[in-house]
Amino acid sequence: MSEQTSTAAKIGNIVVWILQIVLAVQFVMNGYALFTDQFVAKFDDIGFGQWFRYFTGVLEIAAAIGLVIPRICGIAALALAGIMGGAALTELFLVTNGGFKAATMPIIFVVWSLIIAIYRREQIFGLLSKITGRKS
Repeated sequence: MSEQTSTAAKIGNIVVWILQIVLAVQFVMNGYALFTDQFVAKFDDIGFGQWFRYFTGVLEIAAAIGLVIPRICGIAALALAGIMGGAALTELFLVTNGGFKAATMPIIFVVWSLIIAIYRREQIFGLLSKITGRKS
């Protein structure tokens, strides 16, 4: 039984790493796209200014890099869930041509990020216990 559990854990770990790498690549591309003129009109529509477009791009790229660093991948996944949760809400309520259809991809990314965060919860708790000085 222990061998089966070990094999299942290894397979699960491999699947989650693949998901992390795919998500990291996607968010490097998304973050880079935010530095192009492609999103100027959308961020004008949001009303926070273009600085927010650059800030979001930096956050997305930083979180993408964090996804492939074993010690911080869980926290990076939580950060991406937050960023994409904000994107989904923005598409639903602030963007003129937004709506549920436009919010679909951010919602999918929230779910993927939360799956990673849940699977990497031991790393998250370990990192938080080091930061706070408490045992988890």
